[in-house]
Amino acid sequence: MKSMIIGGIILVLALLAGTYFAAGDAFIGDDYINSLTMLGAVAIITITVFVALKYVNQMRNDTASGDLAEEKWDGIGEFRNAVPTGWALAFIGTIIWMFWYFTVGYPINGFSQIGQWNEETLEYNAKFEKKWENPSEETLKAMGQSTFLVQCAPCHGVDAEGIDGKAQNLTKRISKEQVVHVIKNGSNNFKSVYPDGMPPMMLTEDADINAVADYVAGGFKGEQPSSFAACSSCHGEDGKGMEFVAPNIRAYDDAVVAAVLKNGKKSAIGTMPSFDGRLNETQEKALAAYLRSIGE
Repeated sequence: MKSMIIGGIILVLALLAGTYFAAGDAFIGDDYINSLTMLGAVAIITITVFVALKYVNQMRNDTASGDLAEEKWDGIGEFRNAVPTGWALAFIGTIIWMFWYFTVGYPINGFSQIGQWNEETLEYNAKFEKKWENPSEETLKAMGQSTFLVQCAPCHGVDAEGIDGKAQNLTKRISKEQVVHVIKNGSNNFKSVYPDGMPPMMLTEDADINAVADYVAGGFKGEQPSSFAACSSCHGEDGKGMEFVAPNIRAYDDAVVAAVLKNGKKSAIGTMPSFDGRLNETQEKALAAYLRSIGE
């Protein structure tokens, strides 16, 4: 037993030395939270090692005793022994420590850098929204360009033409390949805005699909193909969509851009993740205004 205690002390010292070597710089300074963390590490390491040694010693030397419970599982019974004193004290001590930590050691209503950052962010956003509550179209375009360069350009490129074909070319409202993809696969990306979505294969003949794709991708110029009737019932004769039914497929209107930012988008060339919560309503409108301007 004596050799086990000596070995346990050596192991505790080795683990503490390793902890300090790995994170010692974090414990230098006046921040008492770091000191509490180090104290917690000392307690955890010490308790873990000596509890493990205690039970190893018990397994080597103790013999079972006490009254067997009546219940058995597969012929294996349990002794009706009391809860170990050390375990019970550790359990109660952990509960006491929890209340102390939440109320005194690191109170949940105390100062928090994260909380301060959140408060300042909310205050800034409120000022931003009030300042730009009714911006002009030119102001929206300028704001949208700044937003685009930060949020969108990493994938779509600073010129909005996409990077190596891995993101949509935003200088064009929609390409023929994208129209064909949506017709054949349907679209359920915007259910929060357009609940019914679009079922696949609204058109089944390749000639009809290509005619509609050419017409839509070409900016609705020229003679409208008769097969576009399958689309106009939801998107309208002019392709400008219907509220809560289908999006505008002629231009980047505010509703379409807001829906894409909120839900993300699956297309023929990949998937765009959701940007929900990253932009406020004014920034979303500004981005839509900018996208419309570069497509003019």
